[in-house]
Amino acid sequence: MKVLIIEDEKVLGESIVAYLRGEDYLCELAETFSQALEKIETFQYDCILLDITLPGGSGLELLRELRANRSLDGVLMISARNSLEDKVKGLKLGADDYLPKPFHLSELGARVEAIIRRKQFQGNHVLRFNELSIDTQARTATVQDQPLVLTRKEYQLLLYFASNKGRVISRNALAEHLWGEDMDVADNYDFIYTHIKNLRRKMTQLGSEDYIQSIYGVGYKFGVR
Repeated sequence: MKVLIIEDEKVLGESIVAYLRGEDYLCELAETFSQALEKIETFQYDCILLDITLPGGSGLELLRELRANRSLDGVLMISARNSLEDKVKGLKLGADDYLPKPFHLSELGARVEAIIRRKQFQGNHVLRFNELSIDTQARTATVQDQPLVLTRKEYQLLLYFASNKGRVISRNALAEHLWGEDMDVADNYDFIYTHIKNLRRKMTQLGSEDYIQSIYGVGYKFGVR
């Protein structure tokens, strides 16, 4: 799952990034209004942590921009200004939750997980596709109740496919979601082919159907009846 942290307090922003990366999230950080605007116009995120007060503009304006573009990104607003007016305004503009500073990182992590679960998985933390099950809280998967032993990237890939069931996903979208800004270091998409090949092999060896369909010239689709 990919998270954008929009926070101008450098130490706090880096602390949030370190904590969420430890929870297996792919994180990007924007410290100004212009940096944040460029990222939300270019990429999609599973959750955005959005500070209200930013150098160069307001987090509320970024939220208006997101919702005007009908973005489905989850948004958790964070702010030192613990006023009812800010909270109500943010929620009315389309924020999914509001967390005042100071806060414990464990609470922030729980709220991020809850937003993603509501937005992506209709509130469920166990996803079932016939013989395949994915537990998003334990970050584990099974096939016919047998543990599916995956690397971190393979699990993230499986979860991304599952959250986009039935949709065609381009190779570029896969690279962007799993590697973020670091995807530019790759000269080609061989690394994606390798991860998908290994994921398919591990699933089918345990008796799973091969749900990951190759769409020639476009990308892939997770097809489950």
